[in-house]
Amino acid sequence: MLREVASDALMLALRGADEGLKEKIFGNMSKRAAEMMRDDLEAAPPVKVSDVEGAQKDILGVARRMADAGEIQLGGGGGDDFI
Repeated sequence: MLREVASDALMLALRGADEGLKEKIFGNMSKRAAEMMRDDLEAAPPVKVSDVEGAQKDILGVARRMADAGEIQLGGGGGDDFI
């Protein structure tokens, strides 16, 4: 999914994310890309909350499109047991 989302949109969306989610995202990036994103987040000027929420909604739209296409699976909270 990270390949489908523009890095500037991801950076904007991460401004409103908690540390756990940020670390999950950074853990799925190369070390260099993750460090650059962290540095950019620290140096970025303040932004409107509505801009952050808009970027988050755009990323959610990408995730839903990819889930509908069967490219990713959303929800992953367990669920069905197999015997």
